Parts: sequence; C-alpha cells; structure tokens
Amino acid sequence: MNLPNKITFSRILLIPIFIILMAVPFNWGEWDIGNTTLPISHFVGAVLFIIASATDWIDGHYARKHNLVTNLGKFLDPLADKLLVSAALILLVEMGLAPAWIVIIIISREFAITGLRLVAAGEGIVLAAGKMGKLKTATQMIAIACLLLHNFPFSFIAIPFGTIMLYIALFFTVLSGYDYFAKNWHVMRDSK
Repeated sequence: MNLPNKITFSRILLIPIFIILMAVPFNWGEWDIGNTTLPISHFVGAVLFIIASATDWIDGHYARKHNLVTNLGKFLDPLADKLLVSAALILLVEMGLAPAWIVIIIISREFAITGLRLVAAGEGIVLAAGKMGKLKTATQMIAIACLLLHNFPFSFIAIPFGTIMLYIALFFTVLSGYDYFAKNWHVMRDSK
C-alpha cells in the first residue's frame, strides 16, 4: 500500500473517532460564540472532520504528483469520502442541524453513483471522480464543517452560512449526479 492509500485509509480510521466525539455526550463544557453555544466535544469533532477532509486533497494531490494513482486508491478515496460525509450528515440530522430530506438526497446520490461504479467494475472499467464531483465534495465538506461548528464564525453576524452552504452542496450533489450518469450511462446500457 503506497503513501496516498495509507493517507486515505487513515481517513477511514478517523471516522469512528469523529462519530464518538459528536455522538457521545461528553461533559467537557461549552463555549458561547456569537448567537450560539458550541460544545467543546463538537469543536474537537469538527476539527477532526476538517483534518480528515483535508487528507482527501492531500492524498489525491500526492498520488497525482508522484504518479502513485492506483485502482485501490480510486476505490478507497471515494469510499472514504462517502463514509465520512454520510456519518457527518446523519449526525447533523440527529443534532437537529440539517434537514433530513437534504441528507436523504445526498446519501441517495452516493448510493446511486456507487451502484454505477460497481456495474462499471464488473465490466473492468474504473470510473474516477470528475471535476463536478470534486466540487460537490468540497461544498459538502465546507457545509458540514460549518454546521458541526454550529455556524462559527458566522454566528457573530447571524448569517446561517452552514445552512446556505448545505443548499449549495445539495445543488452540486444533484447536478454532479446527473453529470456522472449522463457521461457514464453507456456502462449501464452496455453491461452484460
């Protein structure tokens, strides 16, 4: 396993720690920030989410720069993204910080793309993420990070930036899903 794949795998290993920090009611105290209260455990979980999200860019950049792109990496990287984003979104619904219907659409799109990738893999084709998918992932990660931080630093000026970004992420999620299927429909059409 090369270094980019190890970085990707470390992102997967951070997910249970992130879930525990966000879901277990630790009594570490809280901060009053602007118009909101931020539990310290949520702050630590959000920082961990941001670090895990940053590894998404680091592993891909390193793999391309040093010609270390592998089929394992093409499989693990989107899987790690989907697991991290899905876990965070489900936690946000549980915490009352994200509407369930948006989370259902985002996760449904991820299942649909995974299904398409599985059909392609059965035909010996590896479908890598495109630019639209990367934009979708970036907007999702920004929205999630801001919501996990209870809209900090925008809580001082009472702009629901996290919620606005979540709607933008929803737009790019649907658009990139359509784009992905439109460009790769031949895989479904021509599968045996």
